[in-house]
Amino acid sequence: MPTTYNNPVYPYRRPSELDRGDVRHCPVVIVGAGPTGLAMAIDLAQQGVESVVLDDNNTVSVGSRAICFAKRTLEILDRLGCAQPMVDKGVTWQRGRVFFQEREVYDFDLLPEEGHRMPAFINLQQYYFEEYLVDRADALGELIDLRWKHKVIEVDSRPEQSAVLVTTEDGNYRLSCDYLLVADGANSKIRDMLGLESRGQIFQDHFLIADVIMKADFPTERWFWFDPPFHPNQSVLLHRQPDNVWRIDFQLGWDADPEEEKKEENIRPRVQAMLGEDVEFELEWASVYTFRCRKMDDYIHQRVFFMGDAAHQVSPFGARGANGALQSTENLAWKLARVLKGQAPQALLATYNDERQHGAAENILNSTRATDFITPKSRVSRLFRDTTLELAEHYPFARRLVNSGRLSMPCRYDGSPLNGHETEGLPLELRPGSPAKDAPVRLAGKPAWLLNQLGDRFVLLLDGRVDSARAEVLKAELEPLFERHADFEVLIVGPAPHALAALSRSTLIEDAEALVGERYGLTGGIGYLIRPDQHVTARWKEVSAAAVEAALARALGRHLDAEESRHAPA
Repeated sequence: MPTTYNNPVYPYRRPSELDRGDVRHCPVVIVGAGPTGLAMAIDLAQQGVESVVLDDNNTVSVGSRAICFAKRTLEILDRLGCAQPMVDKGVTWQRGRVFFQEREVYDFDLLPEEGHRMPAFINLQQYYFEEYLVDRADALGELIDLRWKHKVIEVDSRPEQSAVLVTTEDGNYRLSCDYLLVADGANSKIRDMLGLESRGQIFQDHFLIADVIMKADFPTERWFWFDPPFHPNQSVLLHRQPDNVWRIDFQLGWDADPEEEKKEENIRPRVQAMLGEDVEFELEWASVYTFRCRKMDDYIHQRVFFMGDAAHQVSPFGARGANGALQSTENLAWKLARVLKGQAPQALLATYNDERQHGAAENILNSTRATDFITPKSRVSRLFRDTTLELAEHYPFARRLVNSGRLSMPCRYDGSPLNGHETEGLPLELRPGSPAKDAPVRLAGKPAWLLNQLGDRFVLLLDGRVDSARAEVLKAELEPLFERHADFEVLIVGPAPHALAALSRSTLIEDAEALVGERYGLTGGIGYLIRPDQHVTARWKEVSAAAVEAALARALGRHLDAEESRHAPA
């Protein structure tokens, strides 16, 4: 098959442990240099934590695989310093169309409002994504020890630390670590070694992915067909990718033979029927997959943490796999960094499981519902689906019932033990646990973006429109917090009195288009405490240093450590 991409080959390096003959101890070892493992290593490095990344391969993924990257994922990657090449290379889109049989029933817009740096979605082949992550990891230097062709063959998991046995072409060596992070994919070998399971549901259907190279006049949109005339009684999805590559997903049915369906002589007639006999194309890559929705009951096993597909797996419709994985890495990285630096108790790490079990359950629920709608398994469910599609052509209420894949949305950690004070009357979508919203600002008179001022540390976002007397009080109260919290800063939305703007660890920004005020419901004195992963952890109509101090302690899990101590056996 022709290809538009040549996989890079990364160099194997002989490990120094073979020459020293000892067992090196590391703060963090990461197994798997795919998107999840690389993103985790980069996030930790940006927060000053070293890691060793082990991968049994020496290149990026073969085939396009994950291609849809959502706005929240791009915002995470922007914080990690690798979103811009993705946006530059990727195909930006925000509109989609839904077809039933031979006609369009409705279209939709995923980001109708202005004032966001990142688009609703980009389409980009996973191999480009991984390549950009490798480039960024290499740029961070000694904080990331990325080892290609190093395969973990044995794991020793203990309550106080973990150890791995690694094999290479030059021999075997051992590493011990405070924390072992596992990102070795859906069929995780490490999970098997530890006798752990990922449980869930396999849906009885097969889908064919066909990546074809062609020049076509389809718009840059997501097109989904139910029961089209060129593929009757099944569904089809079309996405554009860079390099004139188009992703087509064909539903095949449970009785299809995956090996036969992957053959080019069987793929070509399907694609030709869809595009028309006069359209020329070349097949670049193909795969047949089965829907799976499953997860581990607990992502933490002593000092071993599971991430990405190793921890949770969803069906592809809705683009929740890679996007959910990146939300998991950002959740764990800041917590692990603070525990390793002694700024938070180990009890904080348990909230990774709390919060991301919630995220995975949400993703699985949406993927399961989409699968049930796309592939009805009974006459009644098929009748419901087709009637809904008929109604959707004319009635907006029915469009909310159509499910061609509820596309990835940012996860809100409602009910998290880290959430602090919440004030009624402020925007519901920014309640504690929610990701912060972006907006254009001005910084030192120059255009900037709000989210670029958040992340990697705790930030108090404060509306500075208070009187001079209140500003003096706030300055006197907040200054001591900087001495007690090394990674705490104040971001003031101006204008603000001089006393407030003179806080020793603060930045003054202008609300360039009044969108910060609108999206955050700002009036003078309102404040939001933002976690290092850009999620709101507390908010107040009237900020006080005592309330901020309490929220910081709660967000760092110090109350959880106290609870553990109270319940520990005598």
